[in-house]
Amino acid sequence: MRILIVKNYDEMSKKAAGMVAELVRRKPNCVLGLATGSTPEGLYRELVRMHKEEGLDFSKVTTFNLDEYYGLPGTHPQSYRYFMNEKLFNGINIRKENTFVPDGKVPVKDIEKFCEEYEERIKKAGGIDLQVLGIGGDGHIAFNEPGSSLSSRTRLVALTEQTIKDNSRFFSSMDEVPKYALSMGVGSILEARELLFLANGEKKAEVVAKAIEGPVTSSITASALHLHPKVTAILDEGAAGRLSRVAFYRFAAEAEEKIGMKLF
Repeated sequence: MRILIVKNYDEMSKKAAGMVAELVRRKPNCVLGLATGSTPEGLYRELVRMHKEEGLDFSKVTTFNLDEYYGLPGTHPQSYRYFMNEKLFNGINIRKENTFVPDGKVPVKDIEKFCEEYEERIKKAGGIDLQVLGIGGDGHIAFNEPGSSLSSRTRLVALTEQTIKDNSRFFSSMDEVPKYALSMGVGSILEARELLFLANGEKKAEVVAKAIEGPVTSSITASALHLHPKVTAILDEGAAGRLSRVAFYRFAAEAEEKIGMKLF
């Protein structure tokens, strides 16, 4: 895992946007895996700026989102489809028909079929070239809560009390927070060609340390990133605060800069 420690959220967002932009320029018809939440907002804001000011072209890009609250239509202000439209898609020249977010209103009887078709759609698109990931307060990636199988696939999941509490800041009350979500599985995520893991703030420091320096375990599903051959983690100083090998990570990053190639 390649670990880059930067000064603050703004620098994290710009460095992540640079990675995404490099891929889009190199492979205009690339497939991006996207995440929601406060962590990637700065990344999306920078991509919109790069499109408007630098002409970054998304016209041939296809995107797949990790998850969606079950029970919310895409028009709901707290749905992830609405989030993506507002934070990214409406600000760039991507074709909306090439943006895919799980359908939070799919009938219960059709959930299993829908999830299978979602994964099949990713395969038909050629697979995800770069998957953006954040981390939840309990160590989850997407909505793969503690205890999720590391080989899990896209499915309906029940959200934990911790996740519901964490996400309640976006709703008027905890009672309004959906209790279920449709989510790509850990196994689905690990099939992407490259993973871009982002974390910021001191509140994430402890769980980030467990994910990066602890054992691979289903109790911290983000630890499964160690099973992937190509992962870049970009952390601000707050999120990196509990890591024990900060000096090594900084040394490795500086060495990469000097020789112009990735070491890990």
